[in-house]
Amino acid sequence: MAVQTVHTTSASDESGTGTVDLGPAAALSCRECGERFALGPIFACESCFGPLEVAYDLPDDGPDALKKRIAEGPDNIWRYAPLLPVPADVAAHPSTNPGFTKLVRADNLARELGITGELHVKDDSGNPTHSFKDRVVAIAVEAARAFGFTTLSCSSTGNLAGAVGAAAARAGFRSCVFIPHDLEQGKVVMAAVYGGELVGIEGNYDDVNRFCSELIGDPLGEGWGFVNVNLRPYYGEGSKTLAYEICEQLGWRLPDQIVIPIASGSQLTKIDKGLRELVKLGLVEDRPYKIFGAQAEGCSPVSTAFKAGHDVVRPQKPNTIAKSLAIGNPADGPYVLDIARRTGGAVEDVNDEQVVDAIKLLARTEGIFAETAGGVTVGVTRKLIEDGRLDPALTTVVLNTGDGLKTLDAVSPTTGPTATIRPSLDAFRAAGLAS
Repeated sequence: MAVQTVHTTSASDESGTGTVDLGPAAALSCRECGERFALGPIFACESCFGPLEVAYDLPDDGPDALKKRIAEGPDNIWRYAPLLPVPADVAAHPSTNPGFTKLVRADNLARELGITGELHVKDDSGNPTHSFKDRVVAIAVEAARAFGFTTLSCSSTGNLAGAVGAAAARAGFRSCVFIPHDLEQGKVVMAAVYGGELVGIEGNYDDVNRFCSELIGDPLGEGWGFVNVNLRPYYGEGSKTLAYEICEQLGWRLPDQIVIPIASGSQLTKIDKGLRELVKLGLVEDRPYKIFGAQAEGCSPVSTAFKAGHDVVRPQKPNTIAKSLAIGNPADGPYVLDIARRTGGAVEDVNDEQVVDAIKLLARTEGIFAETAGGVTVGVTRKLIEDGRLDPALTTVVLNTGDGLKTLDAVSPTTGPTATIRPSLDAFRAAGLAS
């Protein structure tokens, strides 16, 4: 894949006639060797094949002015436009406008878990398609628009497919998304309802992802923006908005501990990037924080590597009810290990039974019905407290990244009516429900 090395803060568009307007985004930078490239639909370094990420010229007008600018922005992710790879007028573009979801003070759950400090659940099920994927897709759409793509696509474990379908419909793009053939029915229906093309691939997510990588290099993929492949550097930046919102909603302070689910690992790495940017800009006080990663036991390559003290993440074949996290070869796995170790955190996993128990615990204590990924984070949080690795006296934030209505199969076998009775008071009393 041909790329152009640059040493300036502007980037030519595909026609070579102008510059790409992605706001404060200055270039793409290799995470491994640091080489910089012009902004474009590329994702791997030409020199070392390392992953690329967005480098910025961030605002320098001081923290008070920036906080005021953010506060005056819309109640969605575009309030943080000065820190994202999007044009300044992004809020005027047709978009699903995700973000600024609730940070729920979870005192009931805290008591159940033995947490004496503040516990918050960042509940991203409130996004337009009911998962955090709306954030990353919204950023990718702006990149696709800037680079002249006409079709939005992705490889997905479900939530991303729905987010791409909805965002494409809203922004006027064609969409064609690819999923494993055996996803939860709720996610299949949600991905299909927006009218784009939905293609099931016989195999798991890693098989789907390989197929998409082949399609990018084929004439069939001409004009296609794959949000999590050739647009991945921009797409990933959407997860930073979780870090921004959490800190703003905490009164512009860092959480002491944060528990994040791991699929590809991109969300965790970008949340860390967002926290570090806030420190650099003086928006929050610079002090230690710990990041913990959460995986399902049936697909836990990063957790396995962390426990073994390895730097290399060996792929696994997924076998878990947490299908949104079922990526056996996570692209950002090694970087997750680095962050967990650097911050003094950890990467842990829970089995399917513990996932279901945690879903029910969160619903029973806080009225939040999480999908299986949320069950993983709550389950891992409980395990970390029991093991003494998460300090119960500190301020902790746990992420719920999706809505439980998408993964009903996980809880339906053990969840249902307390009783079925005849419509009479005697029947009600006989069922023992009158007390």
